[in-house]
Amino acid sequence: MLDTAFAIEPVAGTSLPVEIDTAALAEECRARADIYRMLAGVFIEEPSPAYIAAMRDGNLLSRLAEAGITFGEDFLASDAPALEEALACEYATLFASSGCFPPVESVRLLGRFKQEPCFQLEKTYREAGFVLCKGRFEVFPDQLGVELLFVAELLGRCVEALNTDQLKEYRRLEKEIKRFWTQHLGLWVRGYCQLIGRAANHSFYRQMARFLHGFAEEEIVALGLKRLDDLDMGRAVVPKSEIQVEFNPDEPVCGGCGPSDAKSAGAASTIHKLHDLRF
Repeated sequence: MLDTAFAIEPVAGTSLPVEIDTAALAEECRARADIYRMLAGVFIEEPSPAYIAAMRDGNLLSRLAEAGITFGEDFLASDAPALEEALACEYATLFASSGCFPPVESVRLLGRFKQEPCFQLEKTYREAGFVLCKGRFEVFPDQLGVELLFVAELLGRCVEALNTDQLKEYRRLEKEIKRFWTQHLGLWVRGYCQLIGRAANHSFYRQMARFLHGFAEEEIVALGLKRLDDLDMGRAVVPKSEIQVEFNPDEPVCGGCGPSDAKSAGAASTIHKLHDLRF
């Protein structure tokens, strides 16, 4: 569905054939990157006037309609200032208010901000040279819009690698995208989109959640990822994970006295993994 509407050729297998049309493959990567960026704009912050205008472009609306995504009159017929205000209110209600559903991996999987996925992604971005800049609001490394933008950046680098015949680098980047979907996006984005589709009042957010859900399903298939379970499951309430700290209860606070031999023998079993306690 999405492949046809947005002229994306299916990715066949995990390795490149001996003879490959690098120009066509680069164009495919560019088209996919554009979709990732468009979807990131839904979740990263309140839609800007420029983003809203781009989403109401007739050509884009036609292509979305071909993919089965059609907006209601609340998006198509509203004047620009009224639509901007309506979407800002809906964004706050869905993602940034009390009792909302933040588009953040840590929250969706562990019930708290700044948990293990956040710190894993900080490291991933740093190693990839991906700098997270502050927008209108603070964003977390595991925020959905940021995760989507990261894949778009990797696809942009795929385009550069293909345009310069660096096929080894392209393969490395392709593996990185698959790893990212396996370790992050694939674990929560599908269920989360189903939740937003149910919770949203405005057709823009309902339809874009549908679009991301369908796109995620097709990306997972195209990337050849199997047995990738959705851990989010569209839950309206996510139980909070236990906060674990690293400490040895047998160790004196002052550090001046060592534990007894008997206590030392069991010390290893009482040490717990440290998780950042910032909220």
